[in-house]
Parts: sequence; C-alpha cells; structure tokens
Amino acid sequence: MKTVLKSMLSVLQSHTDNEPKPLLHVGEVMNCWTAFAIFKEAQVFYQMALNTTDDEQLKKKTLEIFDASVKDQNKLKHFLIKEGVPLPSTSQTKPDSSSETIPLGVKLTDDEIANGISLKLASVNILCATTVSQSIRTDVGLMFLEFQTHILMFAADFKTIMKKRGWLKSPPSYYPPGAPTSKP
Repeated sequence: MKTVLKSMLSVLQSHTDNEPKPLLHVGEVMNCWTAFAIFKEAQVFYQMALNTTDDEQLKKKTLEIFDASVKDQNKLKHFLIKEGVPLPSTSQTKPDSSSETIPLGVKLTDDEIANGISLKLASVNILCATTVSQSIRTDVGLMFLEFQTHILMFAADFKTIMKKRGWLKSPPSYYPPGAPTSKP
C-alpha cells in the first residue's frame, strides 16, 4: 500500500511542477499556518512520550512518527516562508530525560501516550483532508495529500499496536431498535 500511495503522489506531482501558481487564498494560508502549529505542538508531545515510556515498541513507533512529523513540518515551514506567511509561535522543544525521574502523579501511562498520539494523528488527518479538498493551488493540495499519506500509514500501524496492547478506545456497539436481541 505504501508503494502505491507514493507512486500516485509522484505521478500527480510530475504533472503540476510547471503550473503557474496564483496567490494563496485565506483558507489555504489558515490551514497551512494551523498545520504548522499542530505539527510543532505534536512534536513536543512526542518528545514527552519518548521521555516517559519504557515500552520499546511504543518508543520505536513514536520516534518514527516524530521523525516524519519533523520532515513534513520542515517542508511546510519552507513553503510558508517562501510564500511570506509568518510562522506561529509554538512551544519549546523538550530536553531528553529519563522516565525514572518523572513523578508518578505527572508521568503519562503508555495507554495515555498511545491515545494522545492517536488523537494527534486523527486531528491532523482531518485537517489534511480538509485542506486537500479546499485548495485551489495544486501544490498546496498535493503537499497536504503527501502529509496525509504519511499520517495514514503511521495511523494504520499504530492502530495495530494499540489493539494488540488493549489501548484502543472504542465506543460501545449500537443495537438499533428492532434488531435481533442476541448480541454477537
């Protein structure tokens, strides 16, 4: 699946490289600015997660997500600067620390970390889809489609880990009126 998505992006991008670019509209600016802020704030959470968890699988996946987020955020940063859009102020990066030094009343559990990351992936996925659908400029739409592709790949892997560990939060099943009473 990853190869197919990357191939599709390459083909789409090759058709738009020489396209003249109009000015960004206010929605594109707002979505780019918001996405940049979300990426930066999520990276601070990922750093806190890496400082907190001792679960090697969660650390590895969080680091992969963090690294991809930094790459996407840097691409967006260069785009915003090139377009003359001021960058939002964001939280400072966190220094590396040891999980043993974090007091229990402050330390996040692995379940809380996983669900926090999952929420961040879901929210930026929605923003990416919104931006793709609202963009007039093809380069903006493609950039956010690329971001969304990365997010979807990480979210699928992350959901598998969450299910396996019992961290996935799920609403109760819905049984509509008149449905058979035997539950699966």
